[in-house]
Amino acid sequence: MRHLVLLGGGYGNMRILLRLLPNHLPDNVHITLIDRVPYHCLKTEYYALAAGTISDHDIRVPFPEHPRLTYRFGEVVRIDLDAQTVFLQDDTTVSYDDLVIGLGCEDKYHGVPGAEQFTYSIQSIDKARMTYQALNNLPPRSVVGIVGAGLSGVELASELAESRPDLHVMLFDRGERILPMFPERLSEYVEGWFHEHDIDIIRRSNITKVEEGVLYNHDEPIHCDAIVWTAGIQPNRVVRELNVEKDAQGRVVLTNQHYIPGYENVYVVGDCASLPHSPSAQLAEGQAEQIVQVLQKRWHGEEPPHEFPPIKLKGVLGSLGKKHGFGLVADRALTGRVPRLLKSGVLWMYKYHNGY
Repeated sequence: MRHLVLLGGGYGNMRILLRLLPNHLPDNVHITLIDRVPYHCLKTEYYALAAGTISDHDIRVPFPEHPRLTYRFGEVVRIDLDAQTVFLQDDTTVSYDDLVIGLGCEDKYHGVPGAEQFTYSIQSIDKARMTYQALNNLPPRSVVGIVGAGLSGVELASELAESRPDLHVMLFDRGERILPMFPERLSEYVEGWFHEHDIDIIRRSNITKVEEGVLYNHDEPIHCDAIVWTAGIQPNRVVRELNVEKDAQGRVVLTNQHYIPGYENVYVVGDCASLPHSPSAQLAEGQAEQIVQVLQKRWHGEEPPHEFPPIKLKGVLGSLGKKHGFGLVADRALTGRVPRLLKSGVLWMYKYHNGY
């Protein structure tokens, strides 16, 4: 049997399973998926879990079942590419013939002293749960500092303002305006919503140090009862430690067929892959579609495509609480209830019509 090992049950590897199962997996191929938890987590919704507006159960999707699909639950600590072996935290190993690395990302703290130690995170299901406990146990009129005004920071701030209007939310942003990747009109709409909901935007901020209960902006101390870090990501530590070529962000440089140069049986999908777009669930799924084509061709002894058309993204949708939103769909800016309804619809389709 040929052994395909998938590291991480995120959006990319879930799409690979969807395309291979139940009827497109060759009889001589067995799949093992390795993940920390026994279900797929909707990472794009971790902000709502942390804010307390949805339950843990709402963001879980069961893994599929198949006679030639097995699961190993644990923490990946190292990959030996030459020995074709994956090492787990419990001192066990898994060997592979083909490997897809989809281990996701971690917070990037940019060398800020105390940031990792004294801030909360929404980068993993475990960390989002801890953030939920911290934020929802705060007494009234507590101050919450959110560092980073990208999509995650904006969605967390807005959701928290609806969930706990008794809290004082402060959003710290390095730039002149929040959501700089969107047109200015969208940024202004979101800033207007924040103003109506008493969320303070601290512009041109520079977090120089974090201590317990204190955030230093340009070395000026600001008291915060809880601090959440959403100011950047980097590939998983296991990927960072691979001795392969990386880009400036530490993501693995790949061939047109999505494998690591020199290791044509090792693919990288999602946040750890060097691609021309910012990491996203859509991008991971688009990349997974192409990886499946390469795998199937190789399994059948055929030559895979030498290159693929660029992965097309449909757009980006963000929420402002449960009733309003913003987004770019087909390069068209949307604000108000429509993008929020669209986002809810996309989420519902993913959960209930994913083919399992």
